[in-house]
Amino acid sequence: MRVSALILPVYPWREGRHVWREAEDLGFHAAYTYDHLSWRTFRDGPWFGAVPTLTAAAGVTARLRLGTMVTSPNFRHPVTLAKDVMTLDDVSDGRVTVGIGAGGIGFDASVLGQAPWSTAERTERFEEFVPLLDRLLTDGDTTHHGKHYSAYEARMLPGCVQRPRAPLAIAATGPRGLALAARHGQAWITTGPARKGDETDPELLPGIIAGQLDGLGRACAAEGRDPAELSHILLTGFTREQPLASVQAFVDFAGRYAELGIDEIVVHRPVPGTCFDPGQGVYEKLPAAVAAAFGG
Repeated sequence: MRVSALILPVYPWREGRHVWREAEDLGFHAAYTYDHLSWRTFRDGPWFGAVPTLTAAAGVTARLRLGTMVTSPNFRHPVTLAKDVMTLDDVSDGRVTVGIGAGGIGFDASVLGQAPWSTAERTERFEEFVPLLDRLLTDGDTTHHGKHYSAYEARMLPGCVQRPRAPLAIAATGPRGLALAARHGQAWITTGPARKGDETDPELLPGIIAGQLDGLGRACAAEGRDPAELSHILLTGFTREQPLASVQAFVDFAGRYAELGIDEIVVHRPVPGTCFDPGQGVYEKLPAAVAAAFGG
């Protein structure tokens, strides 16, 4: 079991440099940030860009893996995203994971002036976006003419430090998204129920995630892959569970999900006065507690 941090991009870099270095010093496996242009209740406060933040974080850390949690087609294009990822992988000396999802109907969905896409269109775009991003990051020269995205002689040289490319972590709960994870992913991400903020009884949540893992297994079987080839990541903070109530509560929580096959749990670094306030005094102790309970 690994424990990783989700660091919101709300810190001016004079503060942020210490926050990201702290995550490495504490022993977190990875630190991710949200790739949004603005987000929820943080919309009217400081909110910095994901790629510049991760690039700066790469410069003040040496071992910590870094990544987006998650980027989406809402305002990204595969060609420019691939160039950013290749560059970030170089700057970080091969420590980048690209978390990617289909996107939603929040602020990012209309910030460029377009009407939010329907669920069907988001899924269709996602199914074109991920394979093209895979090709761009793997090949040095890509031409593609698709329904939603095109690339013409897109050069990605010298390519990623990680070979054949930086790993993709696919956020998905439905069968089409799970198929993408099975086909292109090195990791799979879930937040639990498909609807964020779901009021599902916490006792039912492990069963829901077990069902998603079963779906991922079937998708992998269809692709001729072993599901164990993918890391299984649980991003916390969107259900009624309280894993940060205490260190022991987190260890118990991690144990329940480890039994299902989850091997990485991501927790938000607490931000006082926000919905991510809980966990102060616990967050800092989690890497050591997980290492003691699960080894490593």
